[in-house]
Amino acid sequence: MLTRDFKFRVWYKDTDQMGIVHHSNYICYYEAARSELLRSFGSSYADMEEKDGVMMPILEVHSKYLRPAHYDELITVRISLRELPKARITFEYEIYNEAGELLNTGSTVLGFIHRDTRRPCRAPKGFMELLEKNL
Repeated sequence: MLTRDFKFRVWYKDTDQMGIVHHSNYICYYEAARSELLRSFGSSYADMEEKDGVMMPILEVHSKYLRPAHYDELITVRISLRELPKARITFEYEIYNEAGELLNTGSTVLGFIHRDTRRPCRAPKGFMELLEKNL
């Protein structure tokens, strides 16, 4: 299993009038963690699209809200990958506040598709090699 933690500051624009993070922003935090995970491997979504011609659309999102996050809090997004992908990849998330309290859990399922044809494909070889090195 692969697990990494990434820290993000809650911006004012992410909150409602009460200073609580709007529920839709948790999905943005998931995306930010995925992007940072790829960057920590020395790659990015842009690299995969450009070099391999492969895109990763979201197929499913699940999110469970346990406690609110607040404006200006430093949150930790823990992203986990339990298994190597084939034509789909599932990431799991836990979001914690500065006190270490669990605020949110979630998961996303992404597919791999050819950029030009939009047809499903397997995960690119280079991406798989990066995962295997870090898993």
